[in-house]
Amino acid sequence: MLDSYFIAAGAVIALVLGLIHLLYTYRGNKLHPRDDALKARMTEVSPVLTRETTMWRCWIGFNASHSFGVIFFGVLYAYLPLAHSRMFFESPFLLAVGLAVLVGYVTLARRYWFSIPFRGVVTSTVLYVLGLVVHFA
Repeated sequence: MLDSYFIAAGAVIALVLGLIHLLYTYRGNKLHPRDDALKARMTEVSPVLTRETTMWRCWIGFNASHSFGVIFFGVLYAYLPLAHSRMFFESPFLLAVGLAVLVGYVTLARRYWFSIPFRGVVTSTVLYVLGLVVHFA
């Protein structure tokens, strides 16, 4: 059961990061540019793809959808190893997808984000791998 707890703990870290990110997307200015003129331009300029939106609306939408994905991962990978441990650990697909998603987030965090989410997703990944090691050892 310790294996399930490690994986669930890592998933809860991802869940919390996703919830905080969603909160910051819609409340406060933590995800706003420091330059007010840049935000003003983002509300005026459309991407090349379409004139039906603005870069600011895209920015908010990308941040919200990113949050939803992390929240979904966190909920699913916290729930499955605890509620359906046998099915979870017997599914190479679920185990590989979970690891791939976390490694993907570590890569993104290292390359594009900043230290807090990077440390969070590294911790989440370490707990996930630790859960796999405990289970298969």
